[in-house]
Amino acid sequence: MDLRFTEQQEILKKSAKDFLAKECPKAKVRELEKDAKGYDPALWQKMAELGWLGFNIPEDYEGMGYSFEDLTMHIEEVGKNILPGPYISTIVNTFAIVAEGSDEQKKDLLPKISNGNCILTLAWLEENGLFDASGITLKAAHKGNDYHLNGTKVFVDSAHVANTMIVVARTKDGTGDDGITLFLVDAKSAGIKTEVIPTIALDHLCEVTFKDVAVPAKNVLGKVDKGWAIVQMLIRKGSILKSAESLGGLQAVVDMTVAYSKERVQYDRPIGAFQALQHKMSDMWINLGTSKYLLYESAWLESEGMPSAKEASMTKAYINEAYKMVTSLGVKLHGGIGTSSDHDVPLYYRRAKAADTVYGSTDYHRELVAQQIGMK
Repeated sequence: MDLRFTEQQEILKKSAKDFLAKECPKAKVRELEKDAKGYDPALWQKMAELGWLGFNIPEDYEGMGYSFEDLTMHIEEVGKNILPGPYISTIVNTFAIVAEGSDEQKKDLLPKISNGNCILTLAWLEENGLFDASGITLKAAHKGNDYHLNGTKVFVDSAHVANTMIVVARTKDGTGDDGITLFLVDAKSAGIKTEVIPTIALDHLCEVTFKDVAVPAKNVLGKVDKGWAIVQMLIRKGSILKSAESLGGLQAVVDMTVAYSKERVQYDRPIGAFQALQHKMSDMWINLGTSKYLLYESAWLESEGMPSAKEASMTKAYINEAYKMVTSLGVKLHGGIGTSSDHDVPLYYRRAKAADTVYGSTDYHRELVAQQIGMK
């Protein structure tokens, strides 16, 4: 594994940095947190014009066809600068359509996603708080040419502005992996009620209630009763990409804290000259370095088509905790200003808290690692 960025990856990272510095400065981030939509449609279209929404879409469907590793490096830079909205949700869930969609589904949806005309989200988690297949209780009953969906999903990213939801439903009684089916659902279908949930990150997660929602049988994604494998794929890829976003934020907080420790003077010395604070910043750097190695290995394995489930879960479990720890230290080392809503550090601190459960919590991924090493 070569940890050096390729020339193309360097270009992708720099273009993302320059674009977001101009189009989405921290003042814009704060503005979008308070906005009812949670994203800027004009900015979304600019991203589409740059090809961002088609990174992982084949060229045959108006995409860019970049590798997973390229995408990961790009997302790291996005996380460093902070980009509110349904970007990662749309990107990750596109993988399901690319991998398992019918020809008709691909021709219909992939160009729309790439062109910025379709926001995609995943309706997976439920109120029971379980990440595995046993947590899926939303029912999909086959009636004629349709399936009728009944149940509730929670923490659905940007469902209030989404065009299409991938809904994880149970089509066979039981609690196991068998009997899980995925559906492509028009987010504005009759019988769908969407409500934004207040969260620490102000990231516009939603509770979505389905009451006798009719979905054509042709909208099944993949095979009936065999959809859990697709969810596992999305968890794996999503864990890596969400970790990349978190790593970018982690890097930003380390950079800000080190710079501040050299400038802030107490007792006639920069605070970075005090050994106790040096040790704290050393801990931050250790967590940053370890996170990078874990992320880059899992992204490389995934990009090469090699087994990466264990590494993806290791990455997510570690970076979940590293991001929270580093941002907490960042707040403390900045002192009183670190708790101010006008300072940038709290923006990352709140996102670190919220990132923990996206595509699986730390404990969930620890369980997956245990399974992979033969402990279960």
